Amino acid sequence: MKRNLCLKTTLMLLISIVTLGQNSKETPKGSTKYSFFTLNTLKNTCFDNIQKKQVSAYIREIYEDKAGVLWFGTNGDGVCRYDGMQMKFLSKKDGLIGNQINGITEDKNGNIWLATDEGLSKYDGKRFTNYTTKNGLSNNELWSILLDRKGNIWVGTLAGVNTFDGKKFHKIDLPKLEKPGVPRFNQTVVWSMIEDKKGNIWFGTDGGGLKKFDGKTVYTYSQKSGLSSNNISSVFEDHEGTVWLGTLGGGISRFDGKTFTNYGEKEGLSSVNVWTIYEDKKHQLWFGTLGGGASRFDGKTFKTFKETKGVTKNHVQSIWQDKRGNLWLGFSGGLYRVQGDLVENIPAERLVGC
Repeated sequence: MKRNLCLKTTLMLLISIVTLGQNSKETPKGSTKYSFFTLNTLKNTCFDNIQKKQVSAYIREIYEDKAGVLWFGTNGDGVCRYDGMQMKFLSKKDGLIGNQINGITEDKNGNIWLATDEGLSKYDGKRFTNYTTKNGLSNNELWSILLDRKGNIWVGTLAGVNTFDGKKFHKIDLPKLEKPGVPRFNQTVVWSMIEDKKGNIWFGTDGGGLKKFDGKTVYTYSQKSGLSSNNISSVFEDHEGTVWLGTLGGGISRFDGKTFTNYGEKEGLSSVNVWTIYEDKKHQLWFGTLGGGASRFDGKTFKTFKETKGVTKNHVQSIWQDKRGNLWLGFSGGLYRVQGDLVENIPAERLVGC
């Protein structure tokens, strides 16, 4: 009896050793290790659109949720969810309200909110809840989205700004300029929204300049105030509380709360058409431009990062540095990553290890 128990114990120990060896952190044979993720090519299931070399022809939005999952908002393929091993495309056929993604955010409950060209979608991980003009939106074409510290959703529509308290949409009227810039649509369109450290909401408008809402009063800043352009495509607050503005046609404006300082091609910016702004972990600012790639600003000089093989138009509409330190650029032509001084394309098959 004791002999059988001893043999059984020895056998269990051998099984445990083998199992531990199989579960070691060493890269298994047949797998490919990249500097951003380790991908097992033997066990991984490739995503459902692998026939497309690129994630999408145009990555409009990049967002990382609290769990470290990356979301790539596309120009017509819906949104792509990437967890480091697998990619899953979610589009209208899955319940998403529209396939052009113009904004992404996450609420405190882990729901992903998507501003699309056909309405607003909330994704709880299983199903979509959609909102349109039937639910109170001013217009179904959305261009920006913001979650404020109180948990309210703000969306910039083609017909103005709406807030959503979880039950009802409310319209926020922004004052118009008598002499606006030349808009793509109209002054009521808000391309970008942020909430600053003090709780003010800032709006970058389509020809109507910059707006700041302190909860009671809306303040307007325009070229008369020192802005380089009244067409504000991006609003961003850096770690020091300085507000940076990307414009269409006027480069960059920096606002310290009192005065504007403007930067253009003369100062080293790669293009005066700036669509997005981002601050990396080293507190360097990145500006995604239309036609000029991305410009990085270290506080003194600009450095340009472009796709150099001629496969894109060098439009950059989205920038994000993930928790692992990878800096992603959404180009007109696919997903790219900055490696040192290089800009490398990351096609779909590299992400999933196919």
